[in-house]
Order: sequence, then structure tokens, then C-alpha cells
Amino acid sequence: MHPPRLALVPGEPAGVGPELCLRLIQRPRDYALTAYADPRSLRAAAEALNLPLKLLPPEQAALRPGELSLVEIEQARLPAFGSPDPANAGAVIRALHEAAQGCLRGDYDGLVTGPVHKAAINEGGIPYTGTTELLAAQAGCEVVMMLANDLVRVALATTHLPLRAVADAIRPEPLARTLRIVHAALRADFGIAEPAIAVLGLNPHAGEAGHLGREEIEVIEPVLAQLRAQGLNLIGPLPADTAFLPAKLRGFDAVLAMYHDQGLPVLKYSGFERAVNLTLGLPYPRVAVDHGTALDLAGRGLADPSSLIAAAETCARIARTRQHGAPS
Repeated sequence: MHPPRLALVPGEPAGVGPELCLRLIQRPRDYALTAYADPRSLRAAAEALNLPLKLLPPEQAALRPGELSLVEIEQARLPAFGSPDPANAGAVIRALHEAAQGCLRGDYDGLVTGPVHKAAINEGGIPYTGTTELLAAQAGCEVVMMLANDLVRVALATTHLPLRAVADAIRPEPLARTLRIVHAALRADFGIAEPAIAVLGLNPHAGEAGHLGREEIEVIEPVLAQLRAQGLNLIGPLPADTAFLPAKLRGFDAVLAMYHDQGLPVLKYSGFERAVNLTLGLPYPRVAVDHGTALDLAGRGLADPSSLIAAAETCARIARTRQHGAPS
């Protein structure tokens, strides 16, 4: 069985993505990396950090420290550190599309992505809401966002919505679909034969028997009952304020939060540096860093590579798990 082959997209060339990639490849690794990037950005980061960089053709596996296979994606310009150039929006999106297409073809066993700058992409004339949505549209499938660190996995029933729109978005069909995707991913990607998923309520105290809202009674509980009858191990709906207590988390393989800021603050507080962002439901593993472009740190050698290292290690681990097949 070959070492996992991972496509790597640094993201915004003016941010910390290129230098984090340089720090990543200095480490011994048991997976091969192929970057989709402009070599000028990678060499500029290597020079700024005084790190070795040996670029290899894409057909040659890069496994040794300092080596990186490269598919060249030419940028319009080489930007100054910390100053995104909207002219490079096309190159950033092309790198994501081409790397993902390589995964869909089977050239790679997974995709690792660095941080992108949404404003620069939109200012460059490309409508862009997020890489998760871009990859889902390209693959033609429904996906779920999950963030994870060494302590907890948190999936989201809704992602980037205004808070006043969340309640209307908690509907039976999308909620059931999300839970099925999370269940299937815990089996296929993490090798958990019978995953236990904690489902948070939407309202304080999970609605307090209808006194603080009826979404739990009218939507969440019927969906859980339906899926339990199909064999899923679902716990809840649980009050969000106590669901993350360590004693309770030991009984869960993942937590489904109803909205972004219900679950992610706890995850980021418990281990932001090693947190990663996974896109569940794609035909291939995709793992991203859980931080932004950090423009104020770019080129200074101060950015922490822990999240990108964790993303690559997680992606490689999932690729190996998928090679073995889901547990029976």
C-alpha cells in the first residue's frame, strides 16, 4: 500500500499559507505532498524564513524534508507579504479547482488547504462564499462542515448564517441529511464502527420542554427518533451549556451543533492550535487549517504551523482509513 498522496493548496499568496507549507515540509512525513501554487510565492517564503526548499516535478513523490512536488499555478503578480492582490484571485481559485479535480480523478488520496482571503477573491471578480461550498459544487454532493482537535469533533447543522436566520434553517430533511453524512464519515474516515453522536438543542436548556422554544419538540426530536429507528446512535437533543463537560464528551464520538457559535467557541478554546476543518461527504478527504490568512504575521516567521501540520496528518490518517474500508 503506497504512502498517502496529498494535494496541498497554500491559499492566499500574501498571507501565511506559503510559509506554513514551508514549515510543514521540513518535518519527516510518511505521506507525499504535491503543492498547487506559484513557485515564486514558495521561494519568497523560503527566503524570508531562511528554510530549504527543493521543488520537484509533480510526477516525483516528495517525501524527504525540504522537498515539495509542484504543479505550477501562475499568479498574475507576486504580492508583498500582508497585501493581498485581487489580481491573484483567479490563481487561488484555479489552484483549489485543479487540486480537487486531481482528487476526483484519483491522482491524490486527499486534499489539504491553507487559508484564503475571501475579500480579495470577491474583489477580483469571482463570487466566493467559501472553499467548502466550492468543493461541494465541483463534486456535486452534499457536505457537512466539521471542526476537530485532539479532544472533540464538532459538526455544524448550519454554517455561516445570521443568528436570526438559524431557527428557520433547522428543518427535518437537512437535519436528517446532515446526521447521515456525519454518521457515514465517522465510520469511513475515522474507522468507528458504531459512532455515538451528541445532538445539541437549538434553544437554552434544549427548549425546556417547549417553554423556551419548540424546535426541539417539533423538528429535532422527530428526526432523531426516525434515524434511531434506522440504527444511528444519537444522544439528545442536549442542552448546549452542559454537553461539552469532559465527563460527557467521553461518551460521544462527535457533537452536532445547531449553529456556528454554539459549538465552535468550545472547540477553539480547548485546542485552537491543533484544530482542523474537515469537509465531510466529499468523495475524497479534505482537511483545512482552522485559521485565517494572518496578514499581519506574513513573511515574519511568527505564524504557528500547528494547524497545517495537524491538517496534513489528519488527511493522511483518513486516507489510510479509507484504504482499509469502513468497519463492518
